[in-house]
Amino acid sequence: MPPELLSKVLAAQKFDQGYATTEYLAAALLDQAWHRITPQQAPAASDVASFEAAALRANHIDYDAIPPRYHSTYFSHIFAGGYSAGYYAYLWSEVLARDAGQWMLARGGLTRANGERLRDKVLSRGRTRDPQAMFQDFYGGPPDIRPLLEYRGLASAAGG
Repeated sequence: MPPELLSKVLAAQKFDQGYATTEYLAAALLDQAWHRITPQQAPAASDVASFEAAALRANHIDYDAIPPRYHSTYFSHIFAGGYSAGYYAYLWSEVLARDAGQWMLARGGLTRANGERLRDKVLSRGRTRDPQAMFQDFYGGPPDIRPLLEYRGLASAAGG
């Protein structure tokens, strides 16, 4: 593939990421709002739209220009499937993946030594330790959201 075409393809991946990220954050925050209440606190069916609006407002993500893509009925698979707050987990997994990728790139890329470190510190451990502690042991510190923001074109690699 010609380098110019590759550059265009990579740039196109970043198109509309502000909208898409905000839309996905709204879904994650609404998902968490539902999973933070008890059955007794659940709104009546006629009040679900108000619950959604209040959840987005409380998290400062209620933008008229970016209406919620996912409404409460969309989450029926979560309530039936047993993975509460799954949309937040998707986002957090991407933070960890992009951060780990950045760590690898800063240390020579996909080398045997880097792969063995990831395997020894994280992958081979399963759920024997707190995942956050395993990541910090691998990475040398807490997760950083910047690599995800850079990947999505929402921050520059230079820190802007």
